[in-house]
Amino acid sequence: MPRDQDDVIDDKPMPLMEHLMELRTRLMWSAGAFLLSFGVCYYFSAQIYGFLAQPLADILMKQSGGAERRMIFTALYEAFFTYLKVAFFGATFFSFPIWSTQLWLFIAPGLYRSEKRAIAPFLVASPFLFVAGAALAYYFIFPLAWKFFISFETPPGTGQLPVQLEAKVSEYLSLVMHMILAFGIAFQLPVLLTLMAKVGIVSVDGLKKGRRYAVVGMFVAAAIITPPDIISQIGLAIPLIALYEISILAAVLMARDKAKKEKAKEKS
Repeated sequence: MPRDQDDVIDDKPMPLMEHLMELRTRLMWSAGAFLLSFGVCYYFSAQIYGFLAQPLADILMKQSGGAERRMIFTALYEAFFTYLKVAFFGATFFSFPIWSTQLWLFIAPGLYRSEKRAIAPFLVASPFLFVAGAALAYYFIFPLAWKFFISFETPPGTGQLPVQLEAKVSEYLSLVMHMILAFGIAFQLPVLLTLMAKVGIVSVDGLKKGRRYAVVGMFVAAAIITPPDIISQIGLAIPLIALYEISILAAVLMARDKAKKEKAKEKS
């Protein structure tokens, strides 16, 4: 009985040593891409940090009427390690297409054609969704949240003890990267739910019935992974709710496509 073309693995048998050699090659390419990206990002670490700090700098300039403001570090090694972290995060981000491609090239030969077609769209969508989440955090959430926090400053001449922000470079980087990662990972929700629906872990009806619980859960999750301000929490929860609805729509379309294929097979 002839096999379905979708149930064919495009691979040839390989001894264990050849698999290990191929794995070593993929790891070397990935490590090389990361190290090269790390070197470039460290060289431009001050500029990258300046880009990350720009939303705060813009608000401070407006708040102080154009007067110069500063960020500080309180340990001799703090700025150095901060720039190392900037280079590490930058290298991870920029080398992601290389090492993810190498991972796919190593795994793909062992997958069926149907599995490759099923996984490929999610692999393409995942980095775009991460960038979309990071962009939302940087261009929308940061200005609003930083403005809210800086509003607690007490400027001189008000008859009260002046209270002014002097942000530490390491603490600011930690907060920014935490927010970017939180939003980027949270935006993977459609990928996760659609994959779960595809393999049968969740169903379309289950997603629809669990909508109210999902909304509550998203607000709780947003409150946990964002700073303790209502702007960041709502700014994450609302997109998550929209992404949940998109996941339901994707699951519906996928279920229809699966039903059409099963009918076509029955007719043939």
